[in-house]
Amino acid sequence: GQIIPERRFVEAINRQAYQYEMGDFPTEWEAWIRKKRKDPPTIEEILKNENYREEMKQKIKDVSEKDKLLQAKEYKEGLVAERVHTHVKGHASAPYYGKKEPSQDPTSTASSFQPGSWMPPGSGSSHNK
Repeated sequence: GQIIPERRFVEAINRQAYQYEMGDFPTEWEAWIRKKRKDPPTIEEILKNENYREEMKQKIKDVSEKDKLLQAKEYKEGLVAERVHTHVKGHASAPYYGKKEPSQDPTSTASSFQPGSWMPPGSGSSHNK
């Protein structure tokens, strides 16, 4: 009197079951196994979807190349400003943000305070007073 749900599974042919990873078999089969679709896929359907995916990848590649060329043309003509590449040297909460040598000036970043260091006269530092 009990209804047993249908079990769907794939039998491994060339590999052990634990060697399979996500994407090793078509997504249509995966959808059928996970009961996202009612009927199992046909070979024609799988091939049609695979060809469609390849066409879309090619179209995306073509569009991105055209976009890069258009951006380069606009940069050259001065219509669009080029991207500025910033280099992050540290974090604002670091006590020695961007500094390699001690300074005569006090430094305050975030919740820390670093008093200025005494530098002997004529030591060649950039902060001569």
